[in-house]
Amino acid sequence: MSYSKLGVRIILLFSFVVVKAQKKEYNGNPDTSFYTARELAFSGKTAIARDTLQYVLTKYPEYTDVRALLAKTYSWEHKFDQARSQFNHITSRERENKEVWIAAIKNEQYAKNYSIGIGLANKALTYLPEDVEIVALKEEILLQINQEQLLQNVLKETKIEDVNTQALTLYTQAEVFESELDPMFYGALEYKKEFNWGVLLPRLNFNRRFNSNGLQAEIDAYPIINKSLSGYFNYGYSNAKIFPKHRIGGELVKELPKALEVSLGFRHLVFENDAATILTGTFGLYRGNYYAVIRPYVVPDTKKGIGISGNVLVRRYLKDGNNYLGLNIVYGFDTELNQFIVDGELLAETLLYLESQKLRLEYQFTNLKGNQQYKANLGVNRQELAFSSGNFFLSVTAGIAYQIKFR
Repeated sequence: MSYSKLGVRIILLFSFVVVKAQKKEYNGNPDTSFYTARELAFSGKTAIARDTLQYVLTKYPEYTDVRALLAKTYSWEHKFDQARSQFNHITSRERENKEVWIAAIKNEQYAKNYSIGIGLANKALTYLPEDVEIVALKEEILLQINQEQLLQNVLKETKIEDVNTQALTLYTQAEVFESELDPMFYGALEYKKEFNWGVLLPRLNFNRRFNSNGLQAEIDAYPIINKSLSGYFNYGYSNAKIFPKHRIGGELVKELPKALEVSLGFRHLVFENDAATILTGTFGLYRGNYYAVIRPYVVPDTKKGIGISGNVLVRRYLKDGNNYLGLNIVYGFDTELNQFIVDGELLAETLLYLESQKLRLEYQFTNLKGNQQYKANLGVNRQELAFSSGNFFLSVTAGIAYQIKFR
């Protein structure tokens, strides 16, 4: 091939590339294209909007609104790294663009890159000192960091960290009445064993209520289904008249984003001549060093109607999930079912419909090594007499528990 022919071909090829490049060059109105792309993006057509925005940037690379919208479309689709690249391009030259700083910080917040988000907030505040919105956003991220750390600590109570961990717990409690009723005593011995699948807790309960003694064998299981879903199962048996003959319970617990959790379950109690089913569930949230949970109880009964009760538990955690101060408020019955016997007749299910209020304070702490745990509670109760409707009695409860962990 002669040099002249080769030169002609090279010139033709170069001309073809130039023509193709010219055809791809943006020649429209950037403002019109931006508004069109914004409408497409807000209507959910982010891929088409992104093509338009990128096309505009080929000729107007410093069009801030276009690049910011492009970054937001990436963030909306959880493409946080690509969004970060676009935001950084803008903030590196527009130091005081508040809207872009906020969008960039939120991108890291959505990605749960909290340390990067705090760093961006601090950087933004050097150019926009004491900006109220950026300061508030920074505080929000700091709160999220605290909540995440707290949630991890709290979950250590039931999280399987070492399958060899075992524990033995002794519970004691007494209730003293203002009237001539005899005191009630409660005790339990519980063994705890952690497995790969969850936690198992067999327990032996002892009660003395109004000069009647009784034992109940009980077992709890807390299986882990996946990272955000766990379960609870309970079965108890007793031949004593002051306990239900059979006690069965089950519940599913779901962890949600933003340090929330919900559960749904039931309790079924079988007595000598009757039975009762209790529907229950929880809604809990972690905020800072606090955990709060609401638990309603509903007893559907075609004869007696619907019995409704509930309790609220608030805890302030200290150094970890095993050390806390707590407040428990109960209105109506609770699952302990402090049953009464009048003239030899067990008034067990009746208590599901009696009016009562309970207030209990609790404090749990561990030793320095963390292998011993102590818990104390003190409460006051106001309850309707099972054998005298409309009349109430007051009582005070106090209890302690001691747990030792071993392998």
